[in-house]
Amino acid sequence: MKEPARILVVGGGYVGMYTALRLQRKLKRDEATVMVIDPEPYMTYQPFLPEAAAGSISPRHVVVPLRRTLPKCQVVVGEVTSIDHAKRTATIKTLATHEEGTGAVEVHYEELILAPGSVSRTLPVPGLAEFGIGFKTVEEAIGLRNHVLEQLDIASSTRDPAVRDAALTFVFVGGGYAGVEALAELEDMARYAARYYHNLEPDDLKFILVEATGRILPEVGEEMGKYAVRELRARNIDVRLDTRLDSCEHRVAQLSDGSRFPTRTLVWTAGVKPHPILAATDLPLNERGRLKCTAALQVDGAEHAWAAGDAAAVPDLTAEKPGTECAPNAQHAVRQAKVLARNVLASLRGEPLLEYRHKYVGSVASLGLHKGVAHVYGKKLKGYPAWFMHRAYHLSRVPTFNRKARVLAEWTLAGLFKREIVSLGSLEHPRAEFELAAGTGRHPEAS
Repeated sequence: MKEPARILVVGGGYVGMYTALRLQRKLKRDEATVMVIDPEPYMTYQPFLPEAAAGSISPRHVVVPLRRTLPKCQVVVGEVTSIDHAKRTATIKTLATHEEGTGAVEVHYEELILAPGSVSRTLPVPGLAEFGIGFKTVEEAIGLRNHVLEQLDIASSTRDPAVRDAALTFVFVGGGYAGVEALAELEDMARYAARYYHNLEPDDLKFILVEATGRILPEVGEEMGKYAVRELRARNIDVRLDTRLDSCEHRVAQLSDGSRFPTRTLVWTAGVKPHPILAATDLPLNERGRLKCTAALQVDGAEHAWAAGDAAAVPDLTAEKPGTECAPNAQHAVRQAKVLARNVLASLRGEPLLEYRHKYVGSVASLGLHKGVAHVYGKKLKGYPAWFMHRAYHLSRVPTFNRKARVLAEWTLAGLFKREIVSLGSLEHPRAEFELAAGTGRHPEAS
């Protein structure tokens, strides 16, 4: 008997998980097997990261477990290090290969779906690697929450004015969705938490947003972007447009306009770049390092290779200007996954392929609790209606009924009770106390 074809899905994010989910529903018995490879055993719903950082949503409800969601797929927690599509093989490192010391293993496939997403784009800014904090994973979001609350503890207990000022200064670099929403949610949370410190006032905190261009949130349009700037500045947030971060050495943020801010918190959200695995393949890339794709989501010139999402340069057939590519955002990624799964099945069955076509409908962004901006289907909203639309849209998009119910329940409880302001920084180093006890025989806080 002929063995079923193997469909290799690289990446378990929006495109990877949704494509695999649709494939497992539509594949006939013994028609093909689906293997999903990702460094993490879960998919992260990134639009909820700011609310997780602010404590509005539990971190475990921001992620969707791949094995539970994809029971008919083989989920491998590992990292693809290279792909030789000419030979239909992928080289993979897993936790087991590391423990065994055997090195990477090769996996053969018939159909390849590349959906590794993107990684944070950094610049050679002095001090950034040492002191910068990212905001792309749930671990970074919770680590940042713990860090911000820890700074309030430092400011409350120090007698050194310089240490206090640095602890209460928070610099965010990047005026896109990630930067603005993270800043707005954490500013809301931190100023609320400051009420519970006997020697801190909410106005003691200084939040600074640094954006290299002349506007923030370009996806919601110029008018709503300007409104967002006015809204943030009205909350005493220092918004610096047409400004770059030149250095953050010695915990001092040096800006291109000559300003200097001693700070213990510098959050870097200045864009993303294609995943490095794309450069370790024999597939064609464009000048930005993304895979050249057709409107049918095939890698251009490579049969049986497919891509979508952040990793793919897909032509936008609805754009007025020829040569326009689909924006690398969640709105396109989720819809591309549906077409991608359908086309992979069509390829296996010898059926015609469908071209991806979706007209961008607009965007919504949160500016903290009960505040937001939106530009959807030509309609412009701000304040509470935009915030409500933001929550309703993302609740409808988060995968699985389980997660929808849990997130909705948490939002409901958050509306009935006060905000949580607990820092669990020890979670980042869970063995620290035991190591200290083992080394000294006694923890300094033991009674």
